[in-house]
Amino acid sequence: MSVPDETFTVTPRQSASGPYVLEVAGELDHHTAPLLTEAVNEAPFGPYGVVLDLSGLTFCDSSGITVFVTAHRQSRDKGSQLSLAGVAPAQMRVLRMVGLDEVFTFHAGVEEALRAAGPPLP
Repeated sequence: MSVPDETFTVTPRQSASGPYVLEVAGELDHHTAPLLTEAVNEAPFGPYGVVLDLSGLTFCDSSGITVFVTAHRQSRDKGSQLSLAGVAPAQMRVLRMVGLDEVFTFHAGVEEALRAAGPPLP
């Protein structure tokens, strides 16, 4: 399933190594945030966790950051893991400024996040 918008897509996929990946591309703002929220709500937060692949994200406003925080809470409530992969330097700077670099697990890219997932949580 791919959720399209003129400037935004979310493409979910189950990785062969276990984690569920949501590939996010385009502009994440107050218009498109509900699309990512829907995809996060449908994600199977299981023992291998969920990876948000943000390598294709070109813009993210506070609405997008709110979706990331909500996804983190959802993963924690389900005893699962959430990783953010491929965060652009400008977006990482914003996440650091608001202190979210202390909350999220970051990986340079989705392949690194999949390798780091390792065995499922007990």
